[in-house]
Amino acid sequence: MVLSSIIMLAWLIKPLIGYVIDHFFNKRIWIFVALAFDIVLVSLVGLLQLPIFLLIIILMINSANAAFRDVAVDGIMCVEGKKYSVTGKIQSVQWISISIAGILTGIGGGYIAEKWGYQAGYLCLVPIYLLVSLPAYFYKEEDYMMVEKAASTLAVDLKKLFTNKNLLIVSLFIFLYRYSPSFGTPLFFIQRDSFKWGKIWIGVLGTIGTAFGIIGSLLYYKFSQKIKIKKWLFWSVFLGAFTTLSYLYYTPVTAVIYDVFYSLLGMFIFIMAMDFMARNSIPGLEATSFALLCSVSNLALVASNLSGAFLLPLVGLKWLIILSAATSFLCLPLIKKIN
Repeated sequence: MVLSSIIMLAWLIKPLIGYVIDHFFNKRIWIFVALAFDIVLVSLVGLLQLPIFLLIIILMINSANAAFRDVAVDGIMCVEGKKYSVTGKIQSVQWISISIAGILTGIGGGYIAEKWGYQAGYLCLVPIYLLVSLPAYFYKEEDYMMVEKAASTLAVDLKKLFTNKNLLIVSLFIFLYRYSPSFGTPLFFIQRDSFKWGKIWIGVLGTIGTAFGIIGSLLYYKFSQKIKIKKWLFWSVFLGAFTTLSYLYYTPVTAVIYDVFYSLLGMFIFIMAMDFMARNSIPGLEATSFALLCSVSNLALVASNLSGAFLLPLVGLKWLIILSAATSFLCLPLIKKIN
């Protein structure tokens, strides 16, 4: 857990990465730079027997490359999506792709690691990175996407971000919308110890949940331009509280129903929140402002895990679920204040 936390450090500073991408070169070039570094790094891991400290360093750089690619692609999504009013559709396609890739990686990566070893697995990433570069090569960044870099500094842009009242309200809303004390880990132990579920069935159920998450993404793709997003966010708060309370009745049958149905519902609501964040990104600072909102969302998840871990031994699982449902309503007063 410590090693994985160290490797993911770059994802905690995504707003700074967004600033670099918004002000130096362009988003397309940063995708190519990150992919080129990725190819070099995975080739080193695949061809050489490296000591553990070098592996950690390489994986940290590789993770930073992924963060640069992620922020650059999201920046393009915000600009192009707002221009054509399709931020929701692009988000849906992104998360469908990520979900399918997750299934393929889980199956294929596990097979390669078991049969061929981790080094072969890393070498298999080289053609994948080359394939990823093709759509970036054919994408042409329009003049309106180019920022006046010389006229802006980090201090100026930080002032623009943190004096934007709507962005600050959206940030606080996203934090409260995503925050609730987590109780996911205790449920896993219930599945293992009380239900006597094996690793294979838990993995299969997770894959089924991912498949239903893809259906949720497809539904948002279809309806994203027809919904009134603020109104739907409002009602999703009540829906989220209800689904949270449903875990007070947790049996082997309901556990399967919750995992499958809530995966579909959860992905629809998740992409709706991401769409809402993209629509509220700042023109000219799309990569930076969207990355800031994503960092706030990630911070809310960290706070959820920490508060859930702290409260569980104090109040027990039943009251933790009730508290988690109650905190869902903290964000409601902010909805009317958002432009």
